[in-house]
Amino acid sequence: MAYAKALQCLSDPTRRRVFERLRSGPQSVGVLAQGLPVSRPAVSQHLKALKEAGLVIDRSEGARRVYCIDPDGLGELRRWIDQFWDAALESFKSEVERPNTQRKREKP
Repeated sequence: MAYAKALQCLSDPTRRRVFERLRSGPQSVGVLAQGLPVSRPAVSQHLKALKEAGLVIDRSEGARRVYCIDPDGLGELRRWIDQFWDAALESFKSEVERPNTQRKREKP
């Protein structure tokens, strides 16, 4: 149930903004913190939570850490969300494939 931890993690608006900024590619804490209403240490703490939730990974580049979205963690969250789409699409398909006369009878 890693998706539950990811959803809980992303429920924080600041964390979500940090995560969304990583859409454009790998970034350092300093770059991610620019323009946010929190300090660099606070951004580091948010990144730590995102990492623990499996949503980001990091690597060293000299003296700094660079963060990016973890495709594996994001994939697990997406698979969970896709279940809802699969069920909705199956219901839609069943409705469309029902005979037209049956649908007309059920209208009030």
